[in-house]
Amino acid sequence: MINTACKNGADVVVGSRYKKGVNVVNWPLYRVLLSYGASFYVKMITGMRIQDPTAGFVCYKRHVLENVNLDSIRFIGYAFQIEMKFRAYLLNYKIEEVSIIFRDRVKGKSKMSSSIINEAIFGVLKMKIRSIFQKNRF
Repeated sequence: MINTACKNGADVVVGSRYKKGVNVVNWPLYRVLLSYGASFYVKMITGMRIQDPTAGFVCYKRHVLENVNLDSIRFIGYAFQIEMKFRAYLLNYKIEEVSIIFRDRVKGKSKMSSSIINEAIFGVLKMKIRSIFQKNRF
């Protein structure tokens, strides 16, 4: 990821589970479908050409974090990852993906809940609409 940021000039580097097919290990089928479907949905709504916009393994260059206006981030669940990438996208930062193999956790539990799913579904739609009408303030 650091090589991609330094050598290729990417401002944001996403560790992608979906750049080269589906690279997840030990996930049940429903979880693969939920994650892949969420990524497809986000790409369709936002227009981002990122294969894994919901990914949490991301490298941001400092200037991106300084310009994204972290105090105005609205999402608190997993959709936070989407919002960060979308804001970088709107600011025309160069976003690249590197393929990773994602292994399921061996300890702990998922924080996934219906409120987090609702935030992702409806929040992404609101985020896109807000970006259209508030171009200078988003």
